[in-house]
Amino acid sequence: MDLASLPSSGLLALLGLLIGSFLNVVIYRLPKMMERQWAMEAAAFEAEREGAQTTARVAPEPFNLMVPRSKCPSCGHPVAWYENIPVVSYLLLRGKCSQCKTPISVRYPLVELLTGALFFLCAQRWGLTPTGLAWCGFSAVLVALAFIDWDTTLLPDDLTLPLLWGGMLAAALQWIQVPLFSSVMGAVGGYLSLWLVYWGFKLATGKEGMGYGDFKLFAALGAWFGWEALVPIILMSSVIGAIVGIGMKIFSSLREGGYVPFGPFLVGAGLTAMIATPKAMLDTVLRAFGL
Repeated sequence: MDLASLPSSGLLALLGLLIGSFLNVVIYRLPKMMERQWAMEAAAFEAEREGAQTTARVAPEPFNLMVPRSKCPSCGHPVAWYENIPVVSYLLLRGKCSQCKTPISVRYPLVELLTGALFFLCAQRWGLTPTGLAWCGFSAVLVALAFIDWDTTLLPDDLTLPLLWGGMLAAALQWIQVPLFSSVMGAVGGYLSLWLVYWGFKLATGKEGMGYGDFKLFAALGAWFGWEALVPIILMSSVIGAIVGIGMKIFSSLREGGYVPFGPFLVGAGLTAMIATPKAMLDTVLRAFGL
């Protein structure tokens, strides 16, 4: 550990805790925002199809990442600012609502701690530089995507597409050590490879093995690491997925139909590649298989 970089690392870790608190809001609200939008579009299409007269409708209450204020889902108690301090508030409240004492999910402080730890690692490796900040942003988006996909099997375009373009922009500005051509080819190769797998599986079985969000996420990882990293990333994600899937089967925690979203495993591989480099990751996977 570089002791000289500890002040900047601590600063970014603190920022990571704050960002992690916001990510909890994103993870919970963004899918609901998408569902509300889909419902409004479906209602408008149905009304248009039936030739209904357009009448003034009451606008729905605002619901986005900023409003309304966070509140306890059990009793409706608005969360005060001092009850929303990352990790600290959870410990002081002993993991319960201050009003109704309903338990608060431990996942909230874990997301904050995970984001803070990733920001700390980025600061230790790249310092308080454009490169370090770029990888912090990369980490934050991946954390949000992993939990959203795990909860809802959705990988929102509002996150995957900015992540993809952000990777190519970081390559163009030389904030990451990936040539722009390799970044672009990584994005193209990442998308097309899973797109081909998807259609091959669907033509063979008549079923959908993954969603289009997985294509976009893999394309984004290709943009950040270059086309050379695509094979190590997909191998590592498969290994992580196999380990988690076997564990869930042993403990009988598989979902109905045995379906497990693939996005969190791509995220795990992406974060592993950021920390350990794709080459080291590939060597680890090959050694695990005795190759």
